[in-house]
Amino acid sequence: MSRERSSREPQIPAGGRPHDEPICVRIAAAVKLTGIGRSTLYELIKAGELETVKVGRSTFIRYASLKRLFEKS
Repeated sequence: MSRERSSREPQIPAGGRPHDEPICVRIAAAVKLTGIGRSTLYELIKAGELETVKVGRSTFIRYASLKRLFEKS
């Protein structure tokens, strides 16, 4: 039997992920992705150049703000 999809269910591609890009990344992942050091990332956060989200004690950087940082250059 086939199951009928509801129009409210998100369409997930064959790869299993709904989007190609993450919403947020942890500081360590941002260091690996960009090559920017931890200290510099924290300075950019403090200067308002990067958007962050706190979840508990963890800090996440919005992926879109990382992309915008490099689009400015």
